[in-house]
Amino acid sequence: MSTRTSRAGALGDRLTGLAIGVAAARAAEPGGLWFTERQLYYETCRVLSPTAPLLRRLPGTPAPGVRLPSFTRALDARGRDTVPGLLPAARPPAGPVPERRPSEPDLYDYGLPRLLLCQDRSIAAMLLANHVHLEAACPVLAVPDATPLPRHLLAALERADGAIVHVLHDASPAGVALPARVRAALGPAAGVRVGSLGLVPRHAGALRLPSGRGPAPAPAAWADRPAGLRARETAWLARGRFAEVAAVPPARLIRTVLRLTRGPRPPRDSLWGDLSGLRTAGFMTWPAA
Repeated sequence: MSTRTSRAGALGDRLTGLAIGVAAARAAEPGGLWFTERQLYYETCRVLSPTAPLLRRLPGTPAPGVRLPSFTRALDARGRDTVPGLLPAARPPAGPVPERRPSEPDLYDYGLPRLLLCQDRSIAAMLLANHVHLEAACPVLAVPDATPLPRHLLAALERADGAIVHVLHDASPAGVALPARVRAALGPAAGVRVGSLGLVPRHAGALRLPSGRGPAPAPAAWADRPAGLRARETAWLARGRFAEVAAVPPARLIRTVLRLTRGPRPPRDSLWGDLSGLRTAGFMTWPAA
């Protein structure tokens, strides 16, 4: 490697290191959100792509603006501990996790109307760190850690009327097939539906998420793909293309998950509505005269 090439690489790493600081501040907005290393990577790509806001209205899935090894080198040089809001890596358990008795078993005597399963263990940890499970009143689990579902959770879902398991996954062959696999893993659970929150390729294109390219999927990977995929999306996935949920800006991801898991909001209270409701409130009704 020549001296000029080495200097250029060092300058690029220094520039990426500066961009990481800006990206971390953006990823934490608003209110000091927690985010994963992968989310920080995609935010750094947006910082170093000044034309991205101008092209936001044009659908597409551009290549990432920064190579992942360059980002990792710059982050290592800066130090992960110096980035406020960055979550530690979510690691899989060392061995099989035994099913534990819940600390509050009486909570599971009631129905559980919804549950969120995430394909990415890190995304599940990020949503939990930002208290999404509390705001949505919805447990958040990672698919690798929750398949099959614990018996007490499955029983609580069956007790609820029309319970649904939401699946948050990447726009990839494995991701789009995941809801069908979760449905098969649930088995004949009475009244429990499984729904996809995305991503699918058309979402990635509409949001202009950076996409990568891997090996073309084997034919067996297409066995569980959803019937609602468009021909263009199927062709996109067949070329090995993929876009990750981590590419969605953290604040937007949280807003979307909350909106889709909580459902439509009830109408806002108003003074006129409260006064009108008193007319049929029992013996303490509004006087007629």
